Amino acid sequence: MTHHAIGGGPFRRRLALSALAALAVAFVGACAGHTPQIPDPRPIINYSGARIRVNKARMDSINQWVTREQDNITKDPAFMIVSNRTANDVYPWEHMRISHDTAAVYFNAQSPESDLPFEIYAHLHLMAKMGRLAEFLPQAANATGFDLEKAILSKVADAWLLARTVYDAAPYEPLDELVYAKEDGYLDAFIFTARPDHFADARRKWADENPDRAKEYRTWFLKTFNREPPGLRTGG
Repeated sequence: MTHHAIGGGPFRRRLALSALAALAVAFVGACAGHTPQIPDPRPIINYSGARIRVNKARMDSINQWVTREQDNITKDPAFMIVSNRTANDVYPWEHMRISHDTAAVYFNAQSPESDLPFEIYAHLHLMAKMGRLAEFLPQAANATGFDLEKAILSKVADAWLLARTVYDAAPYEPLDELVYAKEDGYLDAFIFTARPDHFADARRKWADENPDRAKEYRTWFLKTFNREPPGLRTGG
């Protein structure tokens, strides 16, 4: 179980050589009076050959936002984010629960780096419930339903993209799917397909306006991951 007692930088639990180098660069920069800099991001490529490249300026902006998120999650006494370990692959929305000032979320213990993106997902939903989302996601401060979910998952995808390209996080399929879907322009289709029992009105409008998009997304997903997308897999 994880809560406010744990501090540190983004993706604190993985101190691979690249992350140690990033910390060293940040320390030197801080001592010199400059804004800490992240190392150059590396491209990521999955087993099917699908590649994502990012630029440093974008990752630096995401890094600053993720750092502020983690600082608030770990230090703000007004709420609690509880992280629970599970042995199974899970998506951020699975098993997430909010009760009063506490949000609980599950992440796969075999992917310890994924805990922070999952905590960010829970944190942003809790901030929406508490009327504080403008502090962390002002562009979605008044969003509800699908629009809110898309805005939050977009930020979760950014956090995992940072972990993979800058902090050398190991692949984790549920979050990798989310990242590739966002980067390739299929975030709407990803959400609608993975969660068939949610967002009915938004789904109908999207399907009417994009009659071929669901089929296009499924073809893209099969090519990118060599399996059916979540929501269309045998057994659920």
